[in-house]
Amino acid sequence: MIGREREQRVIDRLVSNARIGTSGVLAVTGEPGVGKTALLRWTQSRLDGFRVVRATGTEPEREVPFAALLAVLRPALDLLDTIAEPQARALSSALALEESAAGDRFAVGAATLSLLCRYAEDGPIAVLLDDLQWIDTPSADALLFAARRLSADPIAVVAAGREGEVDHLVVGVDELRLTGLDLGGIRRLVADVTARPVTDEWVVRLHELTGGNPLAVTELAENPEALPPRPSGVPAPLSAALVDAFVRRLRPLDETTRAVLLVAVICNGDLRLTGQTCAAIGLDPAHLASVTDAGLAQVTGGEITFRHPLLRSAVYRDAAPQQRRSVHAAAAAALPDADVDRRAWHVAEALWAADATAADLLHTAGDRAAERAAWAVASAAYERAARLSPDAVDIRSRLLDAASAAWTAGLGSRALTLLDEVDDAAGLPTVLHALELEALELQALELRAVISVRSGSLQEGIRLLERAAMRSDSPDVRAGLLAEAVHASFFLADGTVVRRLVQPLDDAVAAATTTRARAMGGLAAGVAKVLAGSGGVAELRDAVPLLAQSIENQSDENSLSWVLYAPLFLRDGDTGRDLRDRIDRARRRAGVGVLPALLFQVARDGATSDSWPRAAADYTESIRLARDTGQTTELAMSLAGLAWLQARTGQADECRAHAEEAMSLGLARDVHAARIWALHALADLAVAGDDPEETLRRLLAVDELLTERAVGDPDLSPRPDLVETLVRLGRETEAADVARKFSMVADAKGQPWSAARARRAAAMVADDFDQAFAEALALHRDTPDRFETARTALAYGERLRRAGRRVDARVQLRSSLSAFAELGARPWADRAATELDLTGERVAHRPQGGVASLTPQELQVALLLSDGRTTREAAAALFLSPKTVEYHLRKVYRKLGIRSRAELSDIVSPTKN
Repeated sequence: MIGREREQRVIDRLVSNARIGTSGVLAVTGEPGVGKTALLRWTQSRLDGFRVVRATGTEPEREVPFAALLAVLRPALDLLDTIAEPQARALSSALALEESAAGDRFAVGAATLSLLCRYAEDGPIAVLLDDLQWIDTPSADALLFAARRLSADPIAVVAAGREGEVDHLVVGVDELRLTGLDLGGIRRLVADVTARPVTDEWVVRLHELTGGNPLAVTELAENPEALPPRPSGVPAPLSAALVDAFVRRLRPLDETTRAVLLVAVICNGDLRLTGQTCAAIGLDPAHLASVTDAGLAQVTGGEITFRHPLLRSAVYRDAAPQQRRSVHAAAAAALPDADVDRRAWHVAEALWAADATAADLLHTAGDRAAERAAWAVASAAYERAARLSPDAVDIRSRLLDAASAAWTAGLGSRALTLLDEVDDAAGLPTVLHALELEALELQALELRAVISVRSGSLQEGIRLLERAAMRSDSPDVRAGLLAEAVHASFFLADGTVVRRLVQPLDDAVAAATTTRARAMGGLAAGVAKVLAGSGGVAELRDAVPLLAQSIENQSDENSLSWVLYAPLFLRDGDTGRDLRDRIDRARRRAGVGVLPALLFQVARDGATSDSWPRAAADYTESIRLARDTGQTTELAMSLAGLAWLQARTGQADECRAHAEEAMSLGLARDVHAARIWALHALADLAVAGDDPEETLRRLLAVDELLTERAVGDPDLSPRPDLVETLVRLGRETEAADVARKFSMVADAKGQPWSAARARRAAAMVADDFDQAFAEALALHRDTPDRFETARTALAYGERLRRAGRRVDARVQLRSSLSAFAELGARPWADRAATELDLTGERVAHRPQGGVASLTPQELQVALLLSDGRTTREAAAALFLSPKTVEYHLRKVYRKLGIRSRAELSDIVSPTKN
């Protein structure tokens, strides 16, 4: 290793930390030939005492699903039955160890984490990944998902890949970017590889051309006359120069040897397949000896290893197209029928024109990949099948399959590009029945709408969903599509849109034939009407039992979000209180993809009841998983929800940071609901402070945005707080007008939560305030929101004290102080304590600690373990390793001053949080 001292120190630290049980992950990136593979080889020399598992990506196998993952995990597969059963099942299906339904694609990543950590329990391991850009996408996703979650395990991961091609894979991972050698390093390298005398001017020219790329320097130094002439101000493209250098090294080989080398390249270094293919086309594989003598490849066991990936490119590029097709055809014939995946791709490469048989074979390969949740590979197979299909109908349906698989794989841009091709193919001649053609067009429209809603423009997505609904003849389909449009409208926060959706949704629900369609449609109609400020409560209540009856909703975690809408919009004391077990069920099924939305909903439920620590933990986990899975909408909403909660707990800096990120995402993606919530958070932060002018400005910002978005749900209105702020500013007349108008809309909704806030606002401006406060407190008893109840008790106590009724005031102030303290609402507890002090009652100092001192991650661990989970079960549920869970548990014990699970359960019992 020349000139890589800094990089060697970084890797030595990584390895040393892994030896003592601290995981490390490093991405080594750089241009082709810069020395990534050499650094990986040097890394392996430092791994005494480690078990090393590795995989190297190759172009021919980048479409073979989970090929690299199998290579990495093969030594650990005998431990598969020791990890969580849903994860084991997902991984077994992905690796084709057993047949089962395709699972959540992130479940494979969770299983990979569990199995690697289990394997590391018997000693440190190192995972080395080379040519990451060519590792099949499902394997790379699973391995990097696992790598990002390593913490307290003796595991070192080093992944090498080309810069610019792996950036999307290594987000959140420490990166070591390799650059070219300096001039001194080049001089040392040239001296090592050539015995010919060269001038310093030549070395400088070599540095100019190669940028210090070690492979380029080596290849050109061994053949100095191959140095390209100095161009006129335009640098030579490095990769082309390198390939040319490799091509020149092939020239001394005779034609037969080059042909055998081409077979080895196309067979991806598989020595057995290379021999069979050579025999089929009349070549002698013994000519490989000349290749190894020339230093271009080496044969180890049953594998042919090439000196550099660019050598493969040079060999392939140097061969005539017809020769390449012939070798691919022979390789396909040599593979067993059961090896559908590799055979299909070789068949495809052997053809230059459409072929129905080859297209069918590729489609089958795509189906097999989809069955294993290898959606990116499935998409590529379907697309290639479409390209080889002679029939226009097959072209459109297979492009649509490719787009759907790409979207499921998280490749939104690719999915949209394929959908554009579906549309472009609409003019191709076909004998397909008009109804079937309409069905294809409708499917494409639905998919485009879903992609737009989840990763593009919510406004455009809603428009497309409406268009698809109007084109469908099925009322059940229409109800489902319009319900999805309302779902998107919740995030868009546009009252005009939801008002437009109400009537067609009511019509579709009335005509629906299935329980699921009636349940989803009815609930969506209720949500739309509540957001529009025009009723909706009856529809929400009617939909809840229908949702419970629907078998599909009970077994499909994607539908759970609909169940969770009921408590979010009704805000009463009963609806939706049994939701925690549904989240646990999703965790047990390893449903990583659906958890961000579910956790967001449940966190909001906890934040508006009495489970603030748990809500903070759920929001935090939702944020973490949403980042991992690229779910921007859920990320924005959970950030805003967490900011709102942190405003009430007095975490001002964290609140502002999360609110700022939520508003930025909200503006970028039209997630205006996140903007509203984030502004609410900043307003709540001000309400708890002592600057009424700043508070007024913040509250008016929320009110103006709600007006701008035409959102009429009184639950979102800041006007009760606006009344209090105007009173503090001495603007009682304005406050009374605001209170009166808010009472009208709150009473129209007819739910206790809004009505209680309306009565509190009225009491703030009433001369005879006792009755209004009493009514507010009575209404609060029908809601689970302890914070708002305490707010009313505090406001009542403050008015009583100002009226000189100190004894009466103490009753309300004690009640509010107790509730605020138990919730962890520190600024509000301080305010209540100050008011009590002003009545003449001394308030004892309440030290902060206990559960409130735990981080969200520590609290999640504590909650699961206190519920009776084992360490392994908790690790599987949180997609962490058991050792990471144990690490957090030690910190929990230390912070809480306890030593046993029994003590832990007493402290963090859900009934106390």
